[in-house]
Amino acid sequence: MLIRVGIRVGTSLAGIAVGILLSSALLSKFSIDATAVVEATLIFWIVHLGVSFAALRVLVREPSIALAGLLALASTIVSLLIVNVIVSGLTVSGLQTYVLATAIIWLATAVSDTIGRRMIRARRAERRSA
Repeated sequence: MLIRVGIRVGTSLAGIAVGILLSSALLSKFSIDATAVVEATLIFWIVHLGVSFAALRVLVREPSIALAGLLALASTIVSLLIVNVIVSGLTVSGLQTYVLATAIIWLATAVSDTIGRRMIRARRAERRSA
């Protein structure tokens, strides 16, 4: 169980970091310095967890895949807004940059979550066959 949580946390943090770095590389109005990457990743992860949990508890009565995706996008943009205010080494300017950065970070975290789930399944299958 502890390893499963570690895999989920690790892949989630990696996905956020990759999304932030890709946003910085691809978007001219998104910049972050090297030391702020770690701080932004950790704060983004914490805020994203809180916003996602609150949204699921308060807004969702009957969850669906489409609603879960929409909430993930919404919590990503809210998290990005909050992290931009808190982290001094991160600068995001313009609505278009926010939208594109949200899409990039959301996609990176979705890929990392998929990788994490596959790692957990592979570990489970390995334990069953042993």
